[in-house]
Amino acid sequence: MTQPAQSDDLVPAIEALGARLAEARAAIAPRFIGQETVVDLTLMALLSGGHALLVGLPGLGKTRLVDTLATVMGLGSNRIQFTPDLMPADILGSEVLETASDGRREFRFIEGPVFCQLLMADEINRASPRTQSALLQAMQEREVTIAGQHRPLGTPFHVLATQNPIEQEGTYPLPEAQLDRFLVQIDVPYPDRDTERAILLATTGMSDASAQQVFSAADLIEAQALIRRMPVGDSVVASILDLVRACRPGSADADPSLGDSLAWGPGPRAAQALMLAVRARALLQGRLAPSSEDVAALARPVLVHRMALSFAARARGESLNGVIDRITDRVTGALGAAA
Repeated sequence: MTQPAQSDDLVPAIEALGARLAEARAAIAPRFIGQETVVDLTLMALLSGGHALLVGLPGLGKTRLVDTLATVMGLGSNRIQFTPDLMPADILGSEVLETASDGRREFRFIEGPVFCQLLMADEINRASPRTQSALLQAMQEREVTIAGQHRPLGTPFHVLATQNPIEQEGTYPLPEAQLDRFLVQIDVPYPDRDTERAILLATTGMSDASAQQVFSAADLIEAQALIRRMPVGDSVVASILDLVRACRPGSADADPSLGDSLAWGPGPRAAQALMLAVRARALLQGRLAPSSEDVAALARPVLVHRMALSFAARARGESLNGVIDRITDRVTGALGAAA
């Protein structure tokens, strides 16, 4: 096992955190009805200390979920509505020249909305690539550099971004470097009939459900530290490495079935993301250690935004999800069980 249990209090701590997370999920449920997979993946991103990209058509509750999470997890949040005319300074902040009462002039920095603990980047792909890239340093280093000064962000710091499908008019593809900084991409599908009926009844009455705080920022930081203490078996580590390396076209470890399907594959951040996310998934399901089934279940959300189909594969009608499923099934043999 990698990173074995370091103290006798690990198991009770994991069990206690699991109970708190069950309470948090129950607090989210009245505000974001159904879509348990979407909720769990978002919680996994927060527990892993990462960022999440929610992709779906308008009106599917992406913004409502992020707003609810900010309340339930006790995080100071800001929201940025991305538009084509949004500028980097609108996100990061800027320096203004002020004149004091004695006539002296000096610059004063006015913080932008990025200075928070949970940043909701709404419709992030409606802004220009220049503006999208303003978040790169913030997402990776948890700080921004403005006028030569390093300014730390809130602790913890997470970005939950929503995105409309790229086929929608007036959208810009996110840069590959920024996509790689999202721990997971979460596809938000249409609700099924029963879920939509429940949404209809819950949101068209006299009152709307309100969310209650369950965690604090300090609690979340402790949970993130606990996740990193959870043991991971050598076989799970091997599955993660085999899967990520098998998805890299042209490499010695590339999957034989890959052929010319991919233009590029995932980098080391993908393996790091899987290593953390499988622990978070095991914890959410009440287990003390992850398995290969967790690797298979998280392959799509961790890898899909870190890969690109080749022109030939698009011409053949292939999909990234199909390529990932095929390789995952061969590497882990657990895809059917995870589904």
